[in-house]
Amino acid sequence: MPFDKDIPTSPLVSLLHRKQTAFLNNRLKDVDLSSGLYPLLVKSYKNEGISQEELADALHINESTVTRNLEKLENKGLITKTPQKRKKIINVTAEGAKIAQTVMDYDDEWDEKIRNSLSDEEYGDFRKSLIKICEDLI
Repeated sequence: MPFDKDIPTSPLVSLLHRKQTAFLNNRLKDVDLSSGLYPLLVKSYKNEGISQEELADALHINESTVTRNLEKLENKGLITKTPQKRKKIINVTAEGAKIAQTVMDYDDEWDEKIRNSLSDEEYGDFRKSLIKICEDLI
């Protein structure tokens, strides 16, 4: 069913987010992870030794949410938290690294679905536009 041409932007963004969340939650069942936890795991994996505060800043999530979600990842044995001076340093376990790799593959699979709807140039413009909007709004 085609969309009305005058539909506001926010419902479209919301729809994409809901579709991606459903897609990821379906895939993440295999690794017992939710779409709310995976960004923390992947960012920690890509930035070994990141502090809890840096993680909150990088993902634009408040620190109390990060603390709660890191506790869940730690309880699953996917990360460890090491106190260092006034910070907590996050390290990904071997099992966490394996799951992070799997999750990044799922992200690539989702991006491929978007790419299939657009030309290479349109996809590049789409990503640039999203990044610009997010940077301007944050």
